[in-house]
Amino acid sequence: MNTIAYRAHRIFDGERWHDDAALLARGATVEAIVPRGAVAAGAESVEAGDLLAPGFVDLQVNGGGGVMLNDHPDVEGIATICRAHARFGTTALLPTLITDTPEVTAAAVAAGIEAARSKVPGFAGLHLEGPHLSVARKGAHDPKLIRPMTDADLSALIAARAGLPALLTTVAPESVTTGQVAALAGAGIVVSLGHTEASYATACAYADAGATMATHLFNAMSQIGNREPGLAGAALDDGRMSAGLIADGIHVDPATVGIAVRAKRGPGTILLVTDAMATIGTGMRSFTLNGRTIHRKDGRLTLDDGTLAGADLDMISAVLFAHRRIGIELGEAIRMASLYPARALGGTMRLGALTPGSAASFVALSHRLDVSAVWIDGQRVFRNA
Repeated sequence: MNTIAYRAHRIFDGERWHDDAALLARGATVEAIVPRGAVAAGAESVEAGDLLAPGFVDLQVNGGGGVMLNDHPDVEGIATICRAHARFGTTALLPTLITDTPEVTAAAVAAGIEAARSKVPGFAGLHLEGPHLSVARKGAHDPKLIRPMTDADLSALIAARAGLPALLTTVAPESVTTGQVAALAGAGIVVSLGHTEASYATACAYADAGATMATHLFNAMSQIGNREPGLAGAALDDGRMSAGLIADGIHVDPATVGIAVRAKRGPGTILLVTDAMATIGTGMRSFTLNGRTIHRKDGRLTLDDGTLAGADLDMISAVLFAHRRIGIELGEAIRMASLYPARALGGTMRLGALTPGSAASFVALSHRLDVSAVWIDGQRVFRNA
């Protein structure tokens, strides 16, 4: 297997920029970034264009390519979702199951285990968003399916983790105990707090137990008040927690996004998620979730009553929103879509960076920051003709 040199005007390795350089990769692994002139004459090379960056990592993807994981909890459904998002620069994602029945949940877990075994390109694990949430902050989740976590649920999640590259679950303190969170975290499951009315003190107590994330910051959670900071305040103030954020200008006001990014205490970070639905990569105008119609109009996805139901958002659009609308430096916006979500998963899968030993999963962008090509584990999966 030969080393391939991917030449570009600029390469971002996840931490710093390299001008007039080449990314060296052998098979599925990055070897180095070197000056363009250091590539040996006659070496196999690819002119990759204007800018190379780590492939995006999306921890909340409900669907894409016309498919919802809830409706297609099988390997082909997962593969369709991964393919749909690859063209927008996402090289690793967590297909996300919205609150559903135990039977559908079990099917999604089985499909995820098989997708990992068969190495579906772009599949990085599962995100189970519910059913252990708060009805008071249900959002678009079906309240009839929301329920407390039982010992059997806990055992099933721990068993599922063993067969998956990563497992993230969104839970609410109203339905899950600190002891259960500690058991989940101890088994290597990433626990995120969301769809909850939890107070600041409660959220911090659950961080003590092992929760390390908050799901779609500001949406479906207790807000920052003058005397009660809520989960939103805890997610920003507690450095142990990272927070996903839907950067589309619809779910969170741009001013609030900027305030949150400036306020976040480290080492936890704010990371971009799409919360994408089946519409991504399609022209569909509506679809169903748990038997309810979701309408697509003017960049919004809503139930009949106007409740937001996921997002009509891809990751390159989120990066550009953060960069152009919020004013976040381009490298930092890319980190929010790649390095930071990879770290939130534990940083064990070589994702989110282009450094020696990392996955050869990267995106080529034009000078206008359009996606021109995408590689996953050294294989090109998309090229903009």
